[in-house]
Amino acid sequence: MYKMSDTRTITSQDARTGLQKCFEKQRPVFLWGPPGIGKSELVADIAKDMKGYMIDLRLGQMDPTDIRGIPFYNKDNGLMDWAPPIDLPSEELAKEYPVVILFLDEMNSAAPAVQAAAYQLILNRRVGKYHLPDNVVMVAAGNRESDKGVTYRMPTPLANRFIHLEMRVDFDSWEEWAVKNKIHKDVIGYLAYSKQDLYDFDPKSSSRAFATPRSWTFVSELLDDETADKNVLLNLIAGSVGEGLAVKFMAHRKVAGQMPNPEDILEGKVKELEIKDISAMYSLVVSMCYELKDRQENDIEEAKWLKNLDCFFEYMMKNFETEIVVMGARTALTTYDLKFSPTKLKSFDKFHDKYGKYILKASR
Repeated sequence: MYKMSDTRTITSQDARTGLQKCFEKQRPVFLWGPPGIGKSELVADIAKDMKGYMIDLRLGQMDPTDIRGIPFYNKDNGLMDWAPPIDLPSEELAKEYPVVILFLDEMNSAAPAVQAAAYQLILNRRVGKYHLPDNVVMVAAGNRESDKGVTYRMPTPLANRFIHLEMRVDFDSWEEWAVKNKIHKDVIGYLAYSKQDLYDFDPKSSSRAFATPRSWTFVSELLDDETADKNVLLNLIAGSVGEGLAVKFMAHRKVAGQMPNPEDILEGKVKELEIKDISAMYSLVVSMCYELKDRQENDIEEAKWLKNLDCFFEYMMKNFETEIVVMGARTALTTYDLKFSPTKLKSFDKFHDKYGKYILKASR
């Protein structure tokens, strides 16, 4: 019987690259990782980027016939025939997309009989008379036994049909995903300062709520409702990431809310920073990057764009310590992918002379 052992762990960005390479060879992949780390979100994101289609099958909630289909009497020929399951991709569907990802989630939470039914599909790309279309690729996912979820050990022959990738939490990869998927700026700003709070799952703990990339997404969605009562909001956030982190996050948010408006900073209306709370400074940097990204996507006039960028760099140089300035520059240039010509910025030479070596060192 196969059991995931201590092995190489990779970031979600490395997992993305690995999955795409396996898709080229039509090799089934098994994504391992603790709960809430973002396995299904990663696969869905890849399908979207490839302009493909993802079929999400939760094997832990299925019966063998959901995979294998069911026999029936064919009155036309007097023989038993086989009805394939409706959830598997049809030829008609496959023709509409360059790739179809068949995502077998909760693979090792499925009962042995369901795993056995999936084995033929994974081994031969067929069940009964049904064949997977040529552009269908397969990805399975599941939690590790050490995560204390409901799992069944995979039979070794089935496990040997997969390329196994075990994911770990990585803030930089998550931040890139979070920006792309419009996660609330307060969540990104807080976690930019308290990176360790992105994930605090402990399988030995009895706590029902704990921080994961998935539960911080819940928090982001809660913050989008600006009409929510503060006590109700605190209760819901505590139910998402736990009591301690909820209190810590809301305290951070209260201080961050007293910081200058990022729009005023980028317009040059505010040049001084009175509140020197470090975590709030991280949030302010993220808020400025958010605002700059929004302006870039709305095709702002070049003269205004250059002025906004100059105000951004000058404000950081004047008010922040080196660590936060370096973080801000890296965030703006890499995570938010802000485009500009350095030679057109009045502040860039001064900025580069003072911080260039630190940014280069931090990027290695």
